Amino acid sequence: MKPAGVLMVGSVPGASPEEVFTRLTTALPGRLQAIPDGETGERWNYIGWQLQRFPRVARRNELGGTPLPETGIPTFTIADIEPTGYDEAALSSYGEFSRLQKQGIIPTDVRFQIGLPSPYNVLVGHLKPELAYSIEPLYEKRFTETIDKIVAKIPHEDMVIQWDLCFEMTALEFDRGRLAEPRHKAYFSETVLEGLVSRIVRLCGRIPQSVKLAFHLCYGDLRHKHFIEPENTSLLVEFANALLSCETLGSRTEWIHLPVPKSRIDADYFEPLRGLKLGKTGWKPPQVYLGLVHANDEAGTKKRIEVAQATVPFAFGVATECGLGRTPPEEIDSILQIAKQVTADRPVEHL
Repeated sequence: MKPAGVLMVGSVPGASPEEVFTRLTTALPGRLQAIPDGETGERWNYIGWQLQRFPRVARRNELGGTPLPETGIPTFTIADIEPTGYDEAALSSYGEFSRLQKQGIIPTDVRFQIGLPSPYNVLVGHLKPELAYSIEPLYEKRFTETIDKIVAKIPHEDMVIQWDLCFEMTALEFDRGRLAEPRHKAYFSETVLEGLVSRIVRLCGRIPQSVKLAFHLCYGDLRHKHFIEPENTSLLVEFANALLSCETLGSRTEWIHLPVPKSRIDADYFEPLRGLKLGKTGWKPPQVYLGLVHANDEAGTKKRIEVAQATVPFAFGVATECGLGRTPPEEIDSILQIAKQVTADRPVEHL
């Protein structure tokens, strides 16, 4: 039996959100639970467009930052941190989404997918490690402003907020001793897993319970390579279980996405997924999407599906490992064709 449903993780090359919406709904009829705007324009490179929100002295030296003053660590105020701009992008794209849905191009049971990095990702990716902790509450304040504007102006039943969590996974791998590069070390003093989860819980506390959530767990996509290859899905499961066990998160999580490297067609990779706890009694379990679709590899994709279905105790949909914004254009059609070929329509939801 084919898996049901396809998740487009986030970024998709395109000239505009309208182009991306139309392309995806045409290429994947009946497959989409939600649809992203493609993170077009300056958002194509994940968190890259957030760099300019911070003072130059706070930025990492290799990203154009200036040296710290000899007088010591500087202090910052909210005026030093620019607004994120994610709200403006989401509101603009939702206008296109709503128009296309009214025209019948986007099905009425498909939600608008808003992909956001956790503030932790932006801070680790851009700031000097010794400044990240002190700037964190200021940037979080900017993020809560962003969230407030999104949830005030987009109908809650129309959207899903997907948290894109990459540097959380590398912090956990660093804590296990599998990564040595200091930039991946968590900048806070709490237990790493607890500190990461508490930050997500704190941020989601700003999001009304009527807004659905989703989680994309990621090992990076720098030049189409992970920061480190996962040994198997055990750490992904540990992090996912920690998120889903939190009532304010798990009770309204629509899906969780986990990567599958192209080379992993072995049951050992999928075996830890037997321990994935998809919510508590009375909660609607989230959809699981496995990122096992790889460009120009329909046979390999089918093999990964076959092995996963023989190993895991739950049904799943499919996805790529990460967003497609940095994918060569000639590979996009291959990915969409394979994703359609290896899946069936997802069950229709009545929103």
